[in-house]
Amino acid sequence: MSEAQLPPYAAVVAELQALEASLDACELHGSLCGYLSGGGRHDRASWFAQVMSDPLLSPPEANGAVDQLYAASTRQLDSPDFEFELLLPEDERPVSERGDGLVAWCRGFLGGFGLAAGAKPPLSEESEEALGDIARIAASDLSYEDPEADEEALEEVSEFIRVAALLMHSDCVLGPRHRRKLN
Repeated sequence: MSEAQLPPYAAVVAELQALEASLDACELHGSLCGYLSGGGRHDRASWFAQVMSDPLLSPPEANGAVDQLYAASTRQLDSPDFEFELLLPEDERPVSERGDGLVAWCRGFLGGFGLAAGAKPPLSEESEEALGDIARIAASDLSYEDPEADEEALEEVSEFIRVAALLMHSDCVLGPRHRRKLN
């Protein structure tokens, strides 16, 4: 598996269960991506404790699914090719399970982003609006009545969130990094 490819969803779920972690796989990935997008420190040894808000947590097993999740996510967010993807249940799972996973991802993203970026992150107007939209999605209680329409809506919302995360990462991480190079 490439270092930029996310590990299988089921592998992350299994490892989190073995670690008795309090977050599900979607929420953990959202927290990690929010933390990184908000300017959180890139540190393979301590990111898990930071995101889980437990300084006593040991890092995940080297090259295990959760460690691979970190490696792939950092590379995807920094990639100029926009290859960033969300860790959600597989497409074969019911739309309700994937939708609930997306809501959990958004909840995690908000927590991780706030942890790293603080109260006044350096966001563009578009990013501020996207952050508000992610907050509304995170607070949503979804209902599933039309599988075909729900499937289409889930794809559209997932793509919006993917782009919004990249936009916030650009504002808080890439922009400051480029400004430092220019000075």
